[in-house]
Amino acid sequence: MMSYVDGFVLAVPKEKIEAYKTLATTACALWLEHGALDYVECIGDDVPYGELTSFPRAVMAKEDEIVVFSWIVYRDRETRDAVNEKVMADPRLKMDGMPFDGKRMIYGGFTTLLRAGDIAT
Repeated sequence: MMSYVDGFVLAVPKEKIEAYKTLATTACALWLEHGALDYVECIGDDVPYGELTSFPRAVMAKEDEIVVFSWIVYRDRETRDAVNEKVMADPRLKMDGMPFDGKRMIYGGFTTLLRAGDIAT
């Protein structure tokens, strides 16, 4: 069975990276506690502003913002739906104001097509 992945791309103001890291640390613990298999947060290090498309363009990143790319791995879509329902109902996730503009966040769920571990050698 192939895993299921939620993917996210967002722009975080550089001065709010520590606040975002605090939120992400809490979120990571909650998702794993409720059944996710893995949770990864990455800060853009080499994400040039492309002429037509790019991560910064996709989230309308401003000069004082950094692109964050993250994903959560689940056993399958059904597990993902159940885990997300539990996490969204968990009061520990609630914050007064987010350290990023959620309207510019891109997210979606993906069925795994290929994993290195699945390729026969």
